[in-house]
Amino acid sequence: MQVYTYSEARQKLAIVLEQAENTGKVLIRRKDGRTFALVPEKIASSPLDVPSIKARITTQELVDIIREGRER
Repeated sequence: MQVYTYSEARQKLAIVLEQAENTGKVLIRRKDGRTFALVPEKIASSPLDVPSIKARITTQELVDIIREGRER
């Protein structure tokens, strides 16, 4: 885990943010000794949010496949 001074973090903000994203956490230390953690926020996504696929199938064929699966 990388530790930056406040001045370094200000000057290299883009690098600090990228490193926090890659490693999960970066510390920033002030002159008075206080330390702050910079942690990337997790993006909440739905488990139902899946990419679509291109399929050449009609609606009726899809309905037939589902019905067949339910009959088993």
